[in-house]
Amino acid sequence: MLTEVPFYFLRHGETDWNRDRRAQGQIDIPLNATGIAQAKAAAEVVRGLGLRTICASPLSRAYETARFASEASGVPITVIDELKECGLGADEGRAGGAWFGDWRAGTYCPDGAETYEGFLARALGGVNKALRFDGPLLIVAHGGVFWSIQHHARLGASVNAMNGQVFRHDPPRADFPWWNVEAVGS
Repeated sequence: MLTEVPFYFLRHGETDWNRDRRAQGQIDIPLNATGIAQAKAAAEVVRGLGLRTICASPLSRAYETARFASEASGVPITVIDELKECGLGADEGRAGGAWFGDWRAGTYCPDGAETYEGFLARALGGVNKALRFDGPLLIVAHGGVFWSIQHHARLGASVNAMNGQVFRHDPPRADFPWWNVEAVGS
């Protein structure tokens, strides 16, 4: 279960492999020029949020995005290994296609990869570990980690996290009994 506290989520800036629609998984692909610009723009969005904590994936595309947010807000980064992107094993670097939908459906698993359900559980553990820190809190991670949040907050797939996009997540409350997610600064 997703810990019921408010938090912000920032998907890392673009990489060449995002642009080319290649499955990055845990291969450490750096931000490209567009991704750096997105990370800088996102840092301006988070500058005024009064952050007390920033937690990030150790993969450079997320960590570098978090570094811009850290510089803008004056808040140090805590690295949480479980916030890494899904491990896609032998299919990391492969162009997207039907295989990816089959992996998410649980009907295919590349050699050396995490199962989709196993990934969602691992990512949830990383998110919940981050949510133990003082808020307001920003988690900087990957599109797949956002899927885990969507899944465990029962949001469905109604929102797609674009590179460099910031979201605020508010937990259920008496007058609004489900999670609410909204883009910030968009």
